[in-house]
Amino acid sequence: MIAGEKIEVDALVVGSGIAGLQAALDMADQGFSVAIVEKSPSIGGKMISLSKVFPTLDCASCITTPRMASVSHHPRIQAFTYSVVDGIKREGKTFTAAVTRKPRYVDEKECISCKRCEEVCPVCLPDEFEMGLGVKKTISIPFTNAIPQFPVMYPEHCIRCGACARVCPKDCIDFLQEPSPLEIKARAVILATGYETTPMTAKKQYGLGNLPNVLAPMAAERLLAPHGPYGRVLRPSDGKVPDSVAYVQCAGSRDKSIGVPYCSRVCCMYAIKQATLLTGSLPTADITIYYMDIRAFGKGYEQFYNNAKAMGISFVKAKVARVTEDAGHNPIVRIERQEGTSAPEEVKHDLVVLSQGLIPGCDVSSFHLGAELNDFGFVKLSDENISSAVTAGAGVFAAGVVKGPRDIPDSVVDAGSAAIEAANYIRKL
Repeated sequence: MIAGEKIEVDALVVGSGIAGLQAALDMADQGFSVAIVEKSPSIGGKMISLSKVFPTLDCASCITTPRMASVSHHPRIQAFTYSVVDGIKREGKTFTAAVTRKPRYVDEKECISCKRCEEVCPVCLPDEFEMGLGVKKTISIPFTNAIPQFPVMYPEHCIRCGACARVCPKDCIDFLQEPSPLEIKARAVILATGYETTPMTAKKQYGLGNLPNVLAPMAAERLLAPHGPYGRVLRPSDGKVPDSVAYVQCAGSRDKSIGVPYCSRVCCMYAIKQATLLTGSLPTADITIYYMDIRAFGKGYEQFYNNAKAMGISFVKAKVARVTEDAGHNPIVRIERQEGTSAPEEVKHDLVVLSQGLIPGCDVSSFHLGAELNDFGFVKLSDENISSAVTAGAGVFAAGVVKGPRDIPDSVVDAGSAAIEAANYIRKL
């Protein structure tokens, strides 16, 4: 990477989740040049870490990986991973984005992705891709089907043993690599910065993330994935196969006390999806979903919900006051049923999953593009009745969860809309 590199493209896409990938492909297929900036070491966003998608239970990787490959090989798309947008300024009818490419401590031009550095590295770290349930080396490729297949070194954990440098057949390990600036000029910007889930530390009544067998939904996705950290569903605390699994709905949504009063739309459906998959992985386990309301809002979702009930998954209409644990790290869920007049009760489970909500993945107001945000930090549209992508900033378009919680099909449709609007805007310049 040459310091101070500058490129010019028709469209800049910020974020490379399913919405960003689709928007970039739709733009490029119309003949426009596109640059993608992604903060993670690989494109793919959250979807590449999912096990399956609802309601069809199709493989998430089978949907995402072809798009990732298409982006990486498309002649009109340049993807800059492990990069951060520091700011975007408008200059007349164009935008100039200041981007910092973080160092991988590997020469990308020379690396052949042989993984020898990863194999010999003696230091292991918690793997954030596996939500801390697995480990990775201090220098490693982010995950099996990452694109690009370049390793990243985490220097704060490196012991400077030099093993990776000695084994590298291309001599591409560079311990002195520094961040490098990149300037991107574009005529339109598509914001597809995605989402984060509400943090495990958001609500003290649910253990603040300190209960080993109370999991975030993304951690549950990794347990269910065939290429997950354990290869099967096990309790993190002791490796036991759980006999009783519970889901706590609205654990990170519809709650003013944590600043997320809105419904995140997808929580009910991803909990039902995971519960359905668990019936296959753990056919003898008791699976319970504690809910206030079931929001089955999309095509086939109501039938998916009914199928889950028919499979024996227990749906209990109850409010969950708190989650604690006993001496054996078995989660204890205190519930108040909403049907009948029974007193509060405590139910013991082997594993509990908190159905967390969706919050903005990035504060796009820091880009100063003129796009307005709503009270919850999501991008507002100029007029939802006219367009599902146009923002208040001229030449700035939005796709996916950057506008608010939505599912994968809606995000893909959003991406197509953003690409059409951006293409029409560029043609009129």
